[in-house]
Amino acid sequence: MDAMLMREIAKAQDAFQPVERIEGALDRGVLVVCDHAANSFPPGYGALGLPRAALERHIAYDIGAAPLARRLAARLGAPAILSTFSRLLIDANRGPDDPTLVMRISDGALVPGNARIDAREIERRRRLYWEPYRAAIDAAVEAMLATGEPPAILSIHSFTPSWRDVARPWKIGVLWDADPRLPQPLMRALAREEDLGEEEIGDNEPYDGALAGDTINAVATARGLSNALIEVRQDLIGDRESAESWADRLARIVAPLIQPPEARAPQDWGSRAGGGRKA
Repeated sequence: MDAMLMREIAKAQDAFQPVERIEGALDRGVLVVCDHAANSFPPGYGALGLPRAALERHIAYDIGAAPLARRLAARLGAPAILSTFSRLLIDANRGPDDPTLVMRISDGALVPGNARIDAREIERRRRLYWEPYRAAIDAAVEAMLATGEPPAILSIHSFTPSWRDVARPWKIGVLWDADPRLPQPLMRALAREEDLGEEEIGDNEPYDGALAGDTINAVATARGLSNALIEVRQDLIGDRESAESWADRLARIVAPLIQPPEARAPQDWGSRAGGGRKA
């Protein structure tokens, strides 16, 4: 990395920190991450030409995910890493070469500040915001591995109650690729909850959990670490009280599942083909 770029990165991050870090026990055996935690933009970007009301929609961030992730980490006594920038600036959950890394149109909304974006600006955003977020997760994982207690990775997201006028019946979805150690017992435990029927728990719904280059794939699958991406329907966590209530529930359910060391020991599960786009 050349000196000029290093100075630009340092200056940009003095004005806008792209990562929120929550402290927790490094030997706790679980790390919480939240890729779409915020609907904010660094200085100079405004709202990418969008009306402020658009930033309250799912196109800008995962509604309710941040308070859920913070509370879940606190309940588990675990560290957490959250993004602080809108997914419209650059999507922290996408691989670096993913064509949807910077969206020009999102759920029918034209994003003026992205409409004519060139490769140079995409690379700039990747270096200034996407890379520091991924690097923070990598650093946390390596620090946790150094304790001898490999962490399970829990990625917290939310999804829209309907998509293209089709209602989604699931209250919660558990997304996963090839490693069943955490997702399958998690779904069984969720099904034992009084207000959750099997038809309301999505197994790789409403999206497929196999997405090459996404955070879970790059951080957990690549290291053979146990993982699950949890999606809660946005209308169920739209206010802080509801989000924290779901966090308390998930903490109660997840805690016993991450205790056995064999459930977290790095393993090579490979990866299956597939992958859907989330909204």
